[in-house]
Amino acid sequence: MSIASYIDHTLLKADATTEQIEKLCKEAAENRFATVCVNPHYVAYCKELLNDTQVKVCTVVGFPLGANKTAVKIFEMEQALQDGATEIDYVINVSDVKNGDFQAIKDEMNHFLKMKSKNPELIIKVILEVCYLTDSEISKVSMIARECNIDFVKTSTGFGSGGATEEAVQIMKDVSGETVKVKASGGIRTIEDAEKFIALGTSRIGTSNGVTIVKGKAALNEY
Repeated sequence: MSIASYIDHTLLKADATTEQIEKLCKEAAENRFATVCVNPHYVAYCKELLNDTQVKVCTVVGFPLGANKTAVKIFEMEQALQDGATEIDYVINVSDVKNGDFQAIKDEMNHFLKMKSKNPELIIKVILEVCYLTDSEISKVSMIARECNIDFVKTSTGFGSGGATEEAVQIMKDVSGETVKVKASGGIRTIEDAEKFIALGTSRIGTSNGVTIVKGKAALNEY
């Protein structure tokens, strides 16, 4: 697999413009990235722009804090699917984890998984926001994802106090095994960064620096 096929080409900034989204989609198509990852507002637009390409549209739910009620997240997901998204990255309720309410985390995952029966192409990625979690908590949430048979566990939103780390990815990979894939995101700016996480077993890389990564250059973007 080429490194481009691992990349979710990402633009989630609050001030993203239509012109920037068009550029994102053009870059994704030219480089054959896995997806573009955008805020829900731009899903339908990206779907239109990428309709004749192999690039999928990914969007975020409960983003970036994960603190919405599950019913609100479900509504967001339903709307995103209606608009043309085929991949959803949703944020867990970190407070539930810190409170030790892992049943709530599991229940929410299972609610989202019910949508896959009606949308067989749907890929769901669970964002843990590892910068706020202990190693034990990362392990527990990853185990729940494995028990639920979720598609991916993902390290970070890119908006927290830190991004992907080798330690967190290793825990997630060790616990999820071959059942659940791992997506590393947050602070991945160079080809060396991307190759490091791919070597650890990640199946996706979330970054706004996809073009510079595939060209082997250093990048300055934050996500």
